[in-house]
Amino acid sequence: MGRIIIAVVVITTAMFYLLGERAQVVSVDQPMLQAYPETIRENVVDNYFGKDVADPYRWLEDDMSEATGQWVAAQNEVTHAYLDAIPYRDQIESTLTAKWNYEKPGRPIHVGDTTYWFFNSGLQNQSVMYQQRQGEEPRVFLDPNTLAADGTTSLASYEFSPDGNLMAYAVSEGGSDWRKIYVMDTTSLELVDGPIVDAKFTSPQWRDNQSFYYSVYEKPDGSELSAKTDRHLVYLHRVGTPQSDDILVFGDADKYRYVSAQVSEDGRFLIIAAANSTSGNHLFVKDLTEAESDFVGVDLNISSDTEYVASREDQLYLLTNHEAPNKRLVAVSYSQPMQWNDVIAEGEHVLDVSASGGYLFTRVMVDAVYQLYQYDYAGEQVRRIELPGIGSAGVYEAKQDQSFSYYYFYNATTPLSYYQLNNETGESKLHSRHEVDFDSENYVSKQVFFTSKDGTRIPMLVSHKKGVVMDGMTPTILYGYGGFNISLTPSFSLERATWMELGGIYAVANLRGGGEYGQAWHKAGTQQQKQNVFDDFIAAAEYLIEEGYTSTSKLAISGRSNGGLLVGAAMTQRPDLFAVALPAVGVLDMLRYHQFTAGAGWAYDYGTADDSKEMFDYLLGYSPLHNLTAGVEYPATLVTTADHDDRVVPAHSFKFAAQLQHQHSGDNPVLIRIETSVGHGAGKPTDKAIAEVADTLAFTLWNMGVTDLD
Repeated sequence: MGRIIIAVVVITTAMFYLLGERAQVVSVDQPMLQAYPETIRENVVDNYFGKDVADPYRWLEDDMSEATGQWVAAQNEVTHAYLDAIPYRDQIESTLTAKWNYEKPGRPIHVGDTTYWFFNSGLQNQSVMYQQRQGEEPRVFLDPNTLAADGTTSLASYEFSPDGNLMAYAVSEGGSDWRKIYVMDTTSLELVDGPIVDAKFTSPQWRDNQSFYYSVYEKPDGSELSAKTDRHLVYLHRVGTPQSDDILVFGDADKYRYVSAQVSEDGRFLIIAAANSTSGNHLFVKDLTEAESDFVGVDLNISSDTEYVASREDQLYLLTNHEAPNKRLVAVSYSQPMQWNDVIAEGEHVLDVSASGGYLFTRVMVDAVYQLYQYDYAGEQVRRIELPGIGSAGVYEAKQDQSFSYYYFYNATTPLSYYQLNNETGESKLHSRHEVDFDSENYVSKQVFFTSKDGTRIPMLVSHKKGVVMDGMTPTILYGYGGFNISLTPSFSLERATWMELGGIYAVANLRGGGEYGQAWHKAGTQQQKQNVFDDFIAAAEYLIEEGYTSTSKLAISGRSNGGLLVGAAMTQRPDLFAVALPAVGVLDMLRYHQFTAGAGWAYDYGTADDSKEMFDYLLGYSPLHNLTAGVEYPATLVTTADHDDRVVPAHSFKFAAQLQHQHSGDNPVLIRIETSVGHGAGKPTDKAIAEVADTLAFTLWNMGVTDLD
């Protein structure tokens, strides 16, 4: 297989240029490479509740096969030939590289009399961790760039021992969710333990100065990058001993798909959150000061989300949506775990809480914008923290005896800034900011509201350069997610900044399925209400067109992961509405997503095709892979994925791209870009991130008819 059919087509047409102003019409003769691999279709059929469903590209699910490897190489060759032919693609990459090359300081992390922080000099693939002891000069503490020649090994998590003498840290190789854990002496910088293997979805949690907890999955059968993982286990490891001697602490009696451990700051309590889905969990607590103590169930209602925030003596402070869709903070006595007392009651807006410096810091989300408040442990409000603008913010957790706290702030036109807060006086001062080559004063970001198909009012943030003429001719990217209780709050990125500098509009819609308005908003976009999310997104696009921001020929839709599903559903339901579709690392096969890695845990949001005939019919009705229709002209599409994505396995994107190329009618290119040695997104090296953004923006502009950026 893998025979390549290449056709060079000369396009002569009236195309637009001068992005950001009323376009002028020019005639362009531009050779464009149109090439698709010939992808074998096999006779694979599944039967669901008496209905046969063909799956001709099932063979692409085998990420270990030579045939799949050849297909990936062939698709990448075609895709990069097309992208490299776009005349301004390299210009965009040069612009991005220059803008990316700025110093990126992180916030201070205080461990005893030692301060740590991350710093990136500009274009380093991974940020470097520095250490400064009191009275000494700073030194490089841990440089992930030295762990792999191509920068694809990243620091995923870390935790210092209570005395600060050791640090346990987990690394991700090639972007995988699988982790290796090492232990470093913080004075000599020598490794004293590791690697501990098969760790996943975990951060080391120290029990004492010589032992820590971590979570692993039972080794899956088949490919580690795609095989199903179903049982999560918590182990206790003692530094310097073999992993085979580690003690199984939780997960043997009852089977859970996601299990995480936390240890209270005073070392007294081990807290276990155990779940089978991305929503809802059990919460257990064990008193580590009592040798024979058992786990005590603090919340055994699997339909609610409850998380540990802090503890004081016998009291545990928990954030929960049990009988509180917008969440509340409760105090629970270890000796009376079923007796919950409100510390901060549920309010009108969604609540989040962190603990720092002997106080509780809340952030509430008002129409997808954050507000910060400081409380004492009795639940009395101390003050509101005045932010420098409207945007996203949060207070970092810190030790109880720390006299100050750090919080961050950013929005669509303001890069990341760190502030230090005096916990007693409430005085805030800027600690550091990312000095990006971007003049925020030249841009505007405003919130608008539109009405979805069923009359629901939906917020959306629209950002662009000042002076953009709203004549329907402005290239626009509409971004969305709409799932898993995740909220899209105002954020800054160089991709968006570059797009706006070029004169484009960037819109972010706060769709149902997210967490912007609490549990009810989330549930309104799950399972057999998932169509609400797609309707919201389509309504957002229609609003942008009706209000004169853009037009169909200038509109792109973008989303990642669950947002990739969103783009796939929108482009199959309304292929006439968009010029460009950008589904990234998307969940695109809704009948089989739960067969891979930890995908079965997404069933709370999606349901599965095995649940019932009604659920199967509903999923089949919108599954992007299964709703591509022969003879339809789809938008110009650039599917993006990665060969080490073991969260949303690349088979979703492989099968969707193959089917799209098979069914699509018309001249719009439908391509797939498959990155190597990276995963779902976290820890992606800077050079690979820049190249992907350059390819995506160039593809988008070219397929909106933009032929010249000058």
